[in-house]
Amino acid sequence: MKILKCAMAAFLLATIQPTEILAQQRPAWANETKEQKEKRMKWWTDARFGMFIHWGLYAVPARHEWVQSFEKIPGKDYEKYFNMFEPDLYNPKEWAAKAKAAGMKYFVITTKHHEGFCLWDTKYTDFKATKSPAGKDLIKPLVDAFRAEGIRVGFYYSLIDWHHPEFALDNHHPPTPVNKEERAALNAKRDMKKYQAYMKNQLTELLTQFGQIDILFADFSYPGPGGKGHEDWDSEGLLKLVRKLQPNIIVNDRLDLDNTDWGWDIKTPEQFMPREWVTVNGQKVPWETCQTFSGSWGYHRDENSWKSVPQLITMLIETVSKGGNLLLNVGPTARGNFDSRANERLDGIGEWMKLHSRSIYGCTAAPASFKVPQNCFLTYNPERKRLYIHMLQWPFKSLHLEGYKGKFRYAQFLNDASEIKFSSPTAPGSHTTETTGDGDVILRLPVQKPDVAVPVIELILE
Repeated sequence: MKILKCAMAAFLLATIQPTEILAQQRPAWANETKEQKEKRMKWWTDARFGMFIHWGLYAVPARHEWVQSFEKIPGKDYEKYFNMFEPDLYNPKEWAAKAKAAGMKYFVITTKHHEGFCLWDTKYTDFKATKSPAGKDLIKPLVDAFRAEGIRVGFYYSLIDWHHPEFALDNHHPPTPVNKEERAALNAKRDMKKYQAYMKNQLTELLTQFGQIDILFADFSYPGPGGKGHEDWDSEGLLKLVRKLQPNIIVNDRLDLDNTDWGWDIKTPEQFMPREWVTVNGQKVPWETCQTFSGSWGYHRDENSWKSVPQLITMLIETVSKGGNLLLNVGPTARGNFDSRANERLDGIGEWMKLHSRSIYGCTAAPASFKVPQNCFLTYNPERKRLYIHMLQWPFKSLHLEGYKGKFRYAQFLNDASEIKFSSPTAPGSHTTETTGDGDVILRLPVQKPDVAVPVIELILE
């Protein structure tokens, strides 16, 4: 009988698909249908473009947000930056206005980064803005300012904390003993259970004191020897608390719960562009790439690898063309303002978005039946039945659309709504007549490129 039961169990397991196994393992508090999740995330899917803000004590040395780790600065030496943090030019209304003008629909702010410094008036540590020369809660006015502009609110919260006395030393900790015996001796005096309670207490503050929070960006897990994963964070317990306090919140994928279908809402490739729509087990999933203007997230005075405005616009277009969102980062200075390089890029993106945002908002990857023309990206609005051709290189007089005949009834430039004529000449003509293949269309373009960073053609589909 025992052998029969084991055989039956093995048979059932073999016939259950991986998604079904995951569903069976899903906690009761995480039950949600596919339709419920799509409804919860609809605003985010439509928004497509958000602002990331990395701001903390690392803006004072201005040498990368990981400066404490990279330069192995002991905590007592890092305190000088706490004592010098005085953002006298901080005006969150200006930040919010910049984000809105750039076309961003949501923002995510580092409430606490890896250094452990907190931008709000938490009652669980004195390592916070209200105890620094800043002298005030920096999160509350920021949330109010962005909400006033109609921009959704997201909080970044670091799972890592180099300042907390109970956070176990690991490979990233600045400075951490290389000698394993010495590290183990120091860690014997630290209790990660107490740190887990600290995180839960702080997340409770963040998710109850500032109204509706739309996004939680937890950062980050690095399981394995010398690292930390879901057991170190009590990730399931954290997520359960988050879902209880903010049922409609969207949570990223950095809690080390990747092997579940309930431990994350979005995949978050960072600082690279996926080659295609991100998939998990062969299924397309919601995804968002977080990117910087330069090579640093926090303010970096001497970092010079800044992307141009056309590069950044193209990055946004390419992301949407693959069904994703772009979270584009700004690193404010220690005085609390955006530097001239950031403002120039935000203004440039905003100038383009003012005329072309409808090729971004509510858009996604185009149906496979539409072949991508050379040097172009396609985005598609399924509700309005509009296809957008983003032209990265300006051609001479014509753009060939293979297989498009009969699929659209009107074409226009999006920047000024001016008509673009088109035809499908297939019969041989003279040496000055351009022809195309059966089922193809030629868009007749002006010789001169429209005066915008990336021209967009809008096709009204049949």
